[in-house]
Amino acid sequence: MWLQSLLVLLLVAGSSIYAAWALLPQAARRSLAQGLLRWPLPRSLAGYLQQAARAPAGCHCSGCDRAPANVKQGNKRGPTDGLLAKPLVFHPRKRD
Repeated sequence: MWLQSLLVLLLVAGSSIYAAWALLPQAARRSLAQGLLRWPLPRSLAGYLQQAARAPAGCHCSGCDRAPANVKQGNKRGPTDGLLAKPLVFHPRKRD
């Protein structure tokens, strides 16, 4: 029975750590990774944390001018691009 409890404890702890890491903001994840890199860790974990510590500050979305898609295309967008109001177009449904 204690082996089953230990296994459940490890699974719940691992899942909690994964969920907390995934839900952390990028800046907090980066600083936590930099702090954890000071400890002696296995190579695979240290490599993952190094990658997280060097992660860019942007969100990698296509909504800003630092997004990879816009940087590759060389688009220079202004600070108000994408923020202007656009009209909504409603199309009536066809009645059968």
